[in-house]
Amino acid sequence: MIQNKIVVRYQDGRLIKGFTNDFFPNKDLFHLVPMDAPPGSKPMDVRIPELKAVFFVKEFGGNPQYKDKQEFDSTKPVMGRKIQVTFKDGETLLGTTQGYQPGRPGFFVNPADTQSNIERCFVVSAAAQEVKFA
Repeated sequence: MIQNKIVVRYQDGRLIKGFTNDFFPNKDLFHLVPMDAPPGSKPMDVRIPELKAVFFVKEFGGNPQYKDKQEFDSTKPVMGRKIQVTFKDGETLLGTTQGYQPGRPGFFVNPADTQSNIERCFVVSAAAQEVKFA
């Protein structure tokens, strides 16, 4: 099975890095094995309604000094609709989506910054303060 590297951010501020192979946007629960868990560890249950977002990342460490650009690269074509998400904690995510619909529990966003450590992000709608098309 494919192991996705993810960072889950809870609405209460907690953050857990690990691996999943059963995340589905239409389910309320998936399993996560923390990155520092010993081999063969039992996965923990993660309940999507408690989350802010699920970040699918290239590397767990990333580059802490790098700040994602909040603009699109004008030399590259844009796939999907431009969208800006402002979370209730004040964080802003700019990117594109192909599946945002108000009323759904969540949606995927691909970051505008192609150099971002985030490959894609599943935004939990309840954690968003504002969602607008850019």
